[in-house]
Amino acid sequence: MKLTEVTATNTAPIPPVEELPLTIIDGHKSWRWADVQELWRYRELFYYLTLRDIKLRYKQTILGLGWSIFQPLATMIVFVVFLGHVGKVAEGVPNYTLFVISGILPWTFFANACMNGGNSLVNNERLVTKIYFPRLALPAANVFAAMFDFFICMVLFGTAGLIWGIVPTWHLLMLPVVVGFLVIFATGFATLMAALIVAQRDFRYILGFGVQLWMFATTCIYIPTGPETSRWLALNPIYGLILNFRASVLGDPFDWPALALSASVATFTLALGMIYFRRVDRTMADTI
Repeated sequence: MKLTEVTATNTAPIPPVEELPLTIIDGHKSWRWADVQELWRYRELFYYLTLRDIKLRYKQTILGLGWSIFQPLATMIVFVVFLGHVGKVAEGVPNYTLFVISGILPWTFFANACMNGGNSLVNNERLVTKIYFPRLALPAANVFAAMFDFFICMVLFGTAGLIWGIVPTWHLLMLPVVVGFLVIFATGFATLMAALIVAQRDFRYILGFGVQLWMFATTCIYIPTGPETSRWLALNPIYGLILNFRASVLGDPFDWPALALSASVATFTLALGMIYFRRVDRTMADTI
């Protein structure tokens, strides 16, 4: 059998395959602005992580979104009935119910954001170890999921305030500023605790009972008696935010020094949380 030689008729060069984008995971120890830029590039993932946390929280529940209202409402009823009337704490306090709920709402948001955000990395261990994404999205998504519940309660609280005759004043203009620093503080604290829990599991239990004790050191349910008590409470970093949140919605006088102190601590906590989170992020997939 005679073999015939086959020659290629198309001599055009084959175009090169387009190179895929290269992602470099470096080992910088300190926080950089590039981390926030990376989080912005993954904003769609951040959106779905937040939406997932909201859906999972109320999945297969009878009340559904009603649980976001039930928690602060039940806490308020217990405090008003047992501490306000039985314990005589409400004596001399006008609108004691609104006084309590205006402290419970921001505290509930802060506590839920810190608890869920602090445990977010450990609760998503498989996701952290399987694929790469900015891990900062996990605690931040839990903070924004807690904001969803917070805004629902704020709408109902505003409606109840109008029914009870609370007329909004110019103090309400400061509400976005106070809420903004509250979000900054919650994000920084949740980020810091998430990194600490990855490094040492003891912080998971410290966070649990620490948040409960922290509430009683904050003016959520009582009024400081005397200047000495107010001076000690001012050392509480969230004291100025809770106090001025109440002043914004109820029209009470602002405590500017307490607000300045809390805002400074909130900003410092965010920076500290970012820096330490960046340091732990290098070995997070190996140690979680």
